[in-house]
Amino acid sequence: MAGTMRGVYTNLTEIRRNVFREVASICYRAGKDRNMTRADIDDAFDELPYKILPGDVATYRESVFLERAIIGERIRLAMGLSLQGVDRPQRISDGFNEAEVDNLSYYEPPLVNVIKFACNACQDNVYEVTNTCQGCLAHPCREICPKKAITFVNHKAYIDQDLCIKCGQCFKVCPYGAIHHHVRPCAAACGMNAISSDEHGRADINYEKCVSCGQCLVNCPFGAIADKSQIAQVIWSIQHGEEVIAAVAPSFVGQFGGKGNVGKLREAFKLLGFSGVEEVALGADLCTVQEAEDFLEEVPAKLPFMGTSCCPAWSVMAKKEFPDHAGAVSMALTPMTLTARMIRMQRPHAKIVFVGPCSAKKLEAMRRSVRSEVDFVLTFEEMAGMMEARDIDYLSLEDDDKSDFDVASTDGRNFAVAGGVATAVANAIKRTHPDREVKVVNAEGLDNCRTMMKDAIKGKYPGHLLEGMACPGGCVAGAGTLVAIRKSAAAVKRYAKRSPHMNSTENIYCDLIPTLEKGFTKQDQDNEVTETFEAQIPKSPRQ
Repeated sequence: MAGTMRGVYTNLTEIRRNVFREVASICYRAGKDRNMTRADIDDAFDELPYKILPGDVATYRESVFLERAIIGERIRLAMGLSLQGVDRPQRISDGFNEAEVDNLSYYEPPLVNVIKFACNACQDNVYEVTNTCQGCLAHPCREICPKKAITFVNHKAYIDQDLCIKCGQCFKVCPYGAIHHHVRPCAAACGMNAISSDEHGRADINYEKCVSCGQCLVNCPFGAIADKSQIAQVIWSIQHGEEVIAAVAPSFVGQFGGKGNVGKLREAFKLLGFSGVEEVALGADLCTVQEAEDFLEEVPAKLPFMGTSCCPAWSVMAKKEFPDHAGAVSMALTPMTLTARMIRMQRPHAKIVFVGPCSAKKLEAMRRSVRSEVDFVLTFEEMAGMMEARDIDYLSLEDDDKSDFDVASTDGRNFAVAGGVATAVANAIKRTHPDREVKVVNAEGLDNCRTMMKDAIKGKYPGHLLEGMACPGGCVAGAGTLVAIRKSAAAVKRYAKRSPHMNSTENIYCDLIPTLEKGFTKQDQDNEVTETFEAQIPKSPRQ
């Protein structure tokens, strides 16, 4: 069921976009209006729920006061702050000075949050009889139930929940499909089994399991789950006169409209105040070459198989749940990190902002081995909010339709689509070792990635390259994307074909890989899991 709402513009979509837009608007206004005091800024944030939801009639829920309270929490998360709750009087702006760009605490854990009073307390793992039950003569549901939990009342089946053991046999045997299996949408989408119910039946995240893939937040139809943003920090960094460079993920194509119009993209980032924009597919090429070299050296001589490294949620899951085979995941630096390091070589004092589809990248950037290279992480949806705040109509921007990044290969740009990473690595190996057969297997979604890893450990994939992607469909299905998955995947593939280079080995910067790898050790890779979960564990509530 994961991804069923993707690409559909819903009321929830509108609320998210409005919050990002309005938070960005205040930050831009504060930088432009030198007469705007800290008190004025705080007042502006406190008034936002009333601007976003005016009037005294509820629009989406039973109470306009509840709606505004939820909007208030979303505003805080968009400001990079922690949730407050409604158990005591507080201002939305409380603690906002801690979100300033000079503060090294990029996030106050956790990154992904449940707004408890927005949660609908959905039933989880419950079998119920629907009104399509025909009260048939066979009564197979009753006969197959091992606990005699099913009886018939007024010729309709009835399940006693106190007796039901959730085996699902009745669900499978009903000829009319009249028995429904209720599963909490966020829990169903979570491939880490990190979501359970609290004492009130509301969603609860186990942060010792969560890898911040973000699938829960895009599959909750009540908008009760959201992650923190760095919109304010990025805008204020620009307004403080910093040189701020955007590194845009390969899945950018079509996210803001158009068909991979690099000219429009450059113009949009220029209008937002960025000093430049680079293509992360460049780093994807370097990652490909690095993984190809690792594979040739280690498989099967040292390792029975090798997993790709670019998806942080998959990489952390594999290492955490299969520690004895953690070394089978490539040590190659991710495209985000390699691109950032390249930018840093040329512009050592710049602030680097990764702009992409992924919430897990926010945790990756928190790691000590990466943090010095990537200063901020924004999703496409957050970036769209910044554009709206500046009244930028992306499609109307000037574009000669000739401008391109002209560096990354077709294979590097296809990293955004499921199967693209493994294909790129296999192609790179064939380019240098044409007689070497490379068998690949890929999995989308953490449940499927887990199964792939188990099968590989059992010996099902000897000598294979394993590609894991936490999001079904690949990066184009990330939690921060704006476009339907299939549409985005098609756009990426069309754009990738425009590259003058087919293979990652043709990238002119491949010779820099040894230099870019400096400072990254085996210990840094071993610490990846620990650092990821440390960045999610909530701190004590602010006193």
